Amino acid sequence: MKANRAYRLIVTREGRAPALLADAGRIDHIEVVGIDDGEVVLFWDRPAHLAARMARVLREELSQLEADEFLARWSAVES
Repeated sequence: MKANRAYRLIVTREGRAPALLADAGRIDHIEVVGIDDGEVVLFWDRPAHLAARMARVLREELSQLEADEFLARWSAVES
């Protein structure tokens, strides 16, 4: 099963401005949540510009990888 059928990506911004215009100190939150149980599987706090970039890559890989491959790959990424 594809990862985008098993997990949902939630990006929470601390401010209203897009990442490009955000304050350098703004931290955004990225969560990967299991669709079946609603539990947070992966979680990162990143500066706004890095969070936007990471979210874009996560969306791409959610649609390309199988669920277990996705989880194995992104579990190793530390905050």
